[in-house]
Amino acid sequence: MPCWFTLTCAVLSIFAFVCVLGSEVNVQRKNLLGLGSLQSVAVSGRLICLGRPAADVKVKLYESEVLLDSKLDEGRTDSNGVFRLSGSKREFTTIDPKLNVYHKCNYNGLCDKKFSIRILVDYVSSGSEAEKTFDIGTLNLANEYSGQTTDCIN
Repeated sequence: MPCWFTLTCAVLSIFAFVCVLGSEVNVQRKNLLGLGSLQSVAVSGRLICLGRPAADVKVKLYESEVLLDSKLDEGRTDSNGVFRLSGSKREFTTIDPKLNVYHKCNYNGLCDKKFSIRILVDYVSSGSEAEKTFDIGTLNLANEYSGQTTDCIN
């Protein structure tokens, strides 16, 4: 191929990349300016370990993103293993919330075991307060959960 053709293709590729990158930055800037719709979600449940309340277990509520998830809320279970988290985020599309649970039930490793639970879209509300709460019920952390990993940085 002629040299000018290769150079033209390279310039067009760079131009297309800059345009895509610019539109992503513009979308983020619009969200900072308060555009998009404010959406909220809440999740609750009880965690046990081998039949006993799993107290002081770390739980985090996230909005799943393409590159880096956005934390909406975090907390720890109480002395009965109970928790409730809620949060809101402004997005153009419906938020995709998930709950991450970090624990050491029946496990002696250096890092925590971690698993995630997707929250159904039916539990996403418009506005700053969740209209209903996604209840995960009572979970025994001694069980193995799909997608469970270990996490040292949480």
